[in-house]
Amino acid sequence: MGFAILNGKMIDRSEAKVDVEDRGYQFGDGVYEVIRVYNGKMFTAAEHLERFGKSSDSIGISLPYRTEELSALLEELIEKNNLQLGIIYMQLTRGVSPRNHAFPIEKIAPALTAYTKEFARPDESMKKGVSTILTEDIRWLRCDIKSLNLLGNLLAKQKAAEAGCFEAIQHRGENVTEGSSSNIYIVKNGVVITHESNNLILKGITKDVILELCLENNIPVEERTFTLEELANADEVFLSSTTSEVMPIVGIGDKKVTEGHPGQVTKKLQKLFQLEIENQCGKLK
Repeated sequence: MGFAILNGKMIDRSEAKVDVEDRGYQFGDGVYEVIRVYNGKMFTAAEHLERFGKSSDSIGISLPYRTEELSALLEELIEKNNLQLGIIYMQLTRGVSPRNHAFPIEKIAPALTAYTKEFARPDESMKKGVSTILTEDIRWLRCDIKSLNLLGNLLAKQKAAEAGCFEAIQHRGENVTEGSSSNIYIVKNGVVITHESNNLILKGITKDVILELCLENNIPVEERTFTLEELANADEVFLSSTTSEVMPIVGIGDKKVTEGHPGQVTKKLQKLFQLEIENQCGKLK
């Protein structure tokens, strides 16, 4: 099973246990991050760790390590587990305290855990594209916090799975927000359009990379709310996430997008994203 990090200590993963009264276990009182690893190196590590800190601050949990210390711990974890291609999952909970909805009065130590997992790139899906469904966004109003409270996301993803689809595109009324575990984009007349980074969506690290690549390569971008009607009439649609990279969407429900094939802007962004990965982590095999 390899090694895991538990409260700053590198231990055998089989020995990594949490107390039944850990507030993350009982209340989802915590935050998490997933970082991609290519060629044994973390991709956009600084950005992920910054978001991790912002999420923990947003719910009043103090990160018990400086960013440099946490980064070094994660690098050691990658090395100990000999991970070349995969992910690091890490989470921080408020800690262990007798069950009570209110935060504990006494000072308790936050609980940090992390482990690695081999995770292949979705090469075939990125070439062919994926199908999606639409579902109403029933989540809370602080989706910008990457919290452990993911039941709304899970229910949406399960609907997609039961429909034989890759992802669920969520919307609040007529306005599209994001996928159950991804950011959503449309392309219209060469312009990439995606929801602004506010409290209704998670500010994706991959999204930030994509928007920077658009800026550097003269691809017009609009960060704004777009509607279900705009989604239905888009020239191209794609999604992004840490594990899905730049993923073409070729179907939404019964409707084909770009005649069932990835669009040209999407394919260009895939190539640019690949170059950015190689710039940070080395040539990919």
